[in-house]
Amino acid sequence: MYPCDTENAGNSRHEIQSWELGSPNVLLSDPVRQLKGLMDELNSIIDEVPPDPGPRRFGNVSFRKWYETVEARLPNLMDNHLPPTVLSPGNGSQVSVKAELQSYLLGAFGSSQRLDYGTGHELSFLAFLGCVWKMGGFDTSSSGNEERGIVLGIIEPYLQLVRRLIKTYTLEPAGSHGVWGLDDHSFLPYLFGSAQYGPAISLTDETPIEGSLLNTPDPADVTKIATVSRERTKNMYFSAIGFIYDVKKGPFWEHSPMLYDISGVRAGWAKINKGMIKMYIAEVLSKFPVVQHFYFGSLFSWDKHPDAVQRETVHTANQPAQSQPKSSAPTAPQTGFARHPPVFHPMATSSSFVGTAAPWAKQSSVTSPLTAFPSQVDQRSISQTRRLPPDSDSRTAASSRTAGQVPTGMPPPLRAPWAKSPIS
Repeated sequence: MYPCDTENAGNSRHEIQSWELGSPNVLLSDPVRQLKGLMDELNSIIDEVPPDPGPRRFGNVSFRKWYETVEARLPNLMDNHLPPTVLSPGNGSQVSVKAELQSYLLGAFGSSQRLDYGTGHELSFLAFLGCVWKMGGFDTSSSGNEERGIVLGIIEPYLQLVRRLIKTYTLEPAGSHGVWGLDDHSFLPYLFGSAQYGPAISLTDETPIEGSLLNTPDPADVTKIATVSRERTKNMYFSAIGFIYDVKKGPFWEHSPMLYDISGVRAGWAKINKGMIKMYIAEVLSKFPVVQHFYFGSLFSWDKHPDAVQRETVHTANQPAQSQPKSSAPTAPQTGFARHPPVFHPMATSSSFVGTAAPWAKQSSVTSPLTAFPSQVDQRSISQTRRLPPDSDSRTAASSRTAGQVPTGMPPPLRAPWAKSPIS
């Protein structure tokens, strides 16, 4: 998705070719156009299943009707939009290729049970495209052209479809970290969109780690509504930012602090793109809550590496201890039923009772083994590592922060791992 730097053989001049959304310079192959048509048909089914009227706090139940309609029509839709060479070969297992593709594609639009959508469903759509690629469904004769067509001709229409599903049926974020996450629903548009603004490279150049394309908007412009409205029709990064403005209200640095911190990176869009790739591996591909819902089959199989070493994970490391406390009290007679756990009175003040304290809870007069969290934080180090919002634009920031400090007793804000120190 990086812009191309080509040399004109006639006059030895370099020409820069960027890849914007809807650009006629992006050539779509027939397989890409077919899958783009599939996204359009799935989008039209939303018109057939309007949301139920009435205010709702959580997802609209009409999404289940849309999901069931898609599930019933999907076999015929795949026959119409995928080449027979992709669906017909046997894979040596009891499950056909078509069934695996259908499972990945159907899992790419959210959960009909929980009425939510997140990066795990987005990953399922990537797996669907990966299966089609592995089965020879795309044209790989020209380097780079088909990949750009897949991103702009299939993934972007898919993201537009998902955003319409979220707004129409008010789907909840799936496993969201709230303000401590990059985005409530998606990740891919930030990865591909930052590459669209990267410096131009030739086919033989390595992926840059710094710099930006000439005349691209500044990363800090994500807080400017006019710039976002202009660029969201051209760039996937700003398209995702624009959707945040559509569904959220309030200052940008309050509801999207991580994206706001990233906007302070001064090394260019290539630096942001490099960080996005690392973050996607760490926060999506390497997260157990995401992988536990991923389906493995013959096309994407779960194979243990012969040299793999069993390592302790964060989940096993935080399991409660199995050892039982020693006690001189007589044991209860064995009756065939498990003993009930000891019941602690909520007002107990014994030092042996350990409760769960909120990170911002103040130290009480009761002796407790818990240590107040704010006392362990150097407030000066916090103010030096996070990009702070402008005081003139937020009354909340002005009242709660003085001289760039976070409110007393609050946990330290999360900061992107690659973001540099804030600009004074």
